[in-house]
Amino acid sequence: MAALLVFIVFLVGIAVSIPIASSMIVGALAPILLADSGGSIPQLINNTFSGANSTPILAVPLFILGGVIMSEGGISKRLFNFFAYFMGHFPGGIPCTVIVTCLFYGAISGSGPATTAAVGSMTIPFMVALGYDRQWSAGVVAVAGGLGVVIPPSIPFVLYSLATGVSTGNLFLAGVLPGILIGVFLMIWAVIYCVRKGEDKQKIHAKMDELKAMGLGRLFIDSFPALLCPLIILGGIYTGMFTPTEAACISVFYAILVSLFVYRSIKVKDLIPMLASSVKTYGGLAFVLAFATAFGRVLSLTRATKVIEDFIVTNFSTAWSALTVLVIIFLLLGMVMDTGPAIVILAPVLLPAVQALGVDEVHFGVILVCCLSIGLATPPFGLDLFVAGNLSEEPPMSVAKKAVPFMIAFVLALFLITYVEPVSLVLVDLFGA
Repeated sequence: MAALLVFIVFLVGIAVSIPIASSMIVGALAPILLADSGGSIPQLINNTFSGANSTPILAVPLFILGGVIMSEGGISKRLFNFFAYFMGHFPGGIPCTVIVTCLFYGAISGSGPATTAAVGSMTIPFMVALGYDRQWSAGVVAVAGGLGVVIPPSIPFVLYSLATGVSTGNLFLAGVLPGILIGVFLMIWAVIYCVRKGEDKQKIHAKMDELKAMGLGRLFIDSFPALLCPLIILGGIYTGMFTPTEAACISVFYAILVSLFVYRSIKVKDLIPMLASSVKTYGGLAFVLAFATAFGRVLSLTRATKVIEDFIVTNFSTAWSALTVLVIIFLLLGMVMDTGPAIVILAPVLLPAVQALGVDEVHFGVILVCCLSIGLATPPFGLDLFVAGNLSEEPPMSVAKKAVPFMIAFVLALFLITYVEPVSLVLVDLFGA
């Protein structure tokens, strides 16, 4: 009864538009005040403070800040030019370059909206100038921007690690191949579309010739600091030189040094507005993360996680059937919930149940993050969709219609990732802790 009360109060709070963090606290208070279970109010307060007082949690605001600085520092433009040099002349080469840039930029920012904003602000006008449909161009960026939360370093993976205790390094390793696989599926559809609809080859070749005129050596030198960033961050984590939290700090200093002194694309005075923007982005999420610890503790005391585990194990005989249903639920939730709150709420509740069916904890994290990353581009509340719509000056719903085939390609890759566990775990088995 107490476990059911937690969920009923929490879901009612969400339904009447109470903020998620507040709904979590009200839900956690319900069994304490109404059913005399779930601990005490002083325990709830202590758990809330302990949720915020965590060193690993610092990685989240630092990765956000690093992404903002890199976005303003013009790093995405250098990445695009470098990849376009090799891919631009092929059929569908320009949209494929956009997807690869999102993939690579995601290895810098760790955020879907940051990837969409940084890459889209430059590539959408560029694609339109080359004759591509404006709404379709925005759709490419909106869906490909979701790669920013799959490819490491990923803020959602950090949140999943905080919520479940799973190794952040292993999650980062597990996200590499799924991110690349999703990117390949998106590029396959981009090529098919361009071959069927045709491209303005004259404009494309003219632009690519301008790029070729720079010469590979000059282009590589210009792009090298941008290309080096993910190698430093991920290389340091995987070799054990520093932790993910330390890597997030290094990414901020690297972004500042490159943007200030190498590209000279920002000034010192510009850092204050960037800090303010990062705080605004992280502020709401910080409350959710703090309250999630208290909420999870109440769920544990009321045995809510055990109830859910028993329900799933009783009604699903195989991991495949359970994951199929959960993937559908995650896809639907991704349409109406932000990625961060969804992870910190769902992960600790569902992980024990899927583990009882034999699903690896790292693999489940990859599935959850991939599902919710699609939600960033799906209406009605897909954040990437609104970012791409604003950049293209097109209605988000119009962009969403053109993005549907890319979403389908994303989902096809998702099911392959879900049912073929080695896609997530092969690098973890080889190099994981």
